[in-house]
Amino acid sequence: MKISVLKSGGDNLEFLLEESTPALANALRRIMISEIPTLAVEWVDFHENSSALYDEVVAHRLAMIPLVFSPDKFNFSEDCKCGGEGCSLCQVVFAAEKTGPCNVYSGDMKSSNRDVKPKDGKFPITELLKGQKIRFEAVARLGTGKKHAKFQAANTSYQYYPEVKILKDDFMTYLRNIPRTAFDVAGKKITIKDYSKIDIIKKAAEESVGAIEVVEDPSRFIFRIESISGLTPEYITLAAAKLLAQKAEDFKKKVAKI
Repeated sequence: MKISVLKSGGDNLEFLLEESTPALANALRRIMISEIPTLAVEWVDFHENSSALYDEVVAHRLAMIPLVFSPDKFNFSEDCKCGGEGCSLCQVVFAAEKTGPCNVYSGDMKSSNRDVKPKDGKFPITELLKGQKIRFEAVARLGTGKKHAKFQAANTSYQYYPEVKILKDDFMTYLRNIPRTAFDVAGKKITIKDYSKIDIIKKAAEESVGAIEVVEDPSRFIFRIESISGLTPEYITLAAAKLLAQKAEDFKKKVAKI
């Protein structure tokens, strides 16, 4: 199979997967969503909380804060040499203490590991009025989206690669309302530049009375990955490919034993 990057920037990645199958594409998508390990808050010890939010609500907000970390430096707690008791190799502790009036943000949490921090310091946790206080310790551990949505690494989707065919000379009549940033025309060939607008082009093709036809190639896929964790979309893609390859290798070994 072949992979070529279409767009890349920040938390988003769009690439073209060629010489593949729907089964492989969907397997890759499912692994990206549910099997890439990420770091998230597992439990919180509240020493004081007189804010308007219950402990459970604050804990939920803390759990949904994406954390930046180095995946190769952490173990799952059940696989760690500490036996799951908790150490610097399998967990990170965040501490915060504030007195109102003020807003409490993710950037107010102090990490026990200087390499692990919230992806953004402006995620709101709670608001404290005059005299209100909050003091807590939050423990983050590795997990996957299979276990809980807070560990989900990315939102991922794919679509078949579309090609636009011109069948009649008056084709531009049906494309005049579509932004020219979405496609390019050279003679009687249409090249799609923005695949997110393909639904608009499909609608125009349906209304063109046979002037335009959109054909989808089931061996080519446009992938879109949006990281919702502290991991980059590039890392998530590579990690998913490695996991898929390992699953295939494990399957071959088990089949050989039959």
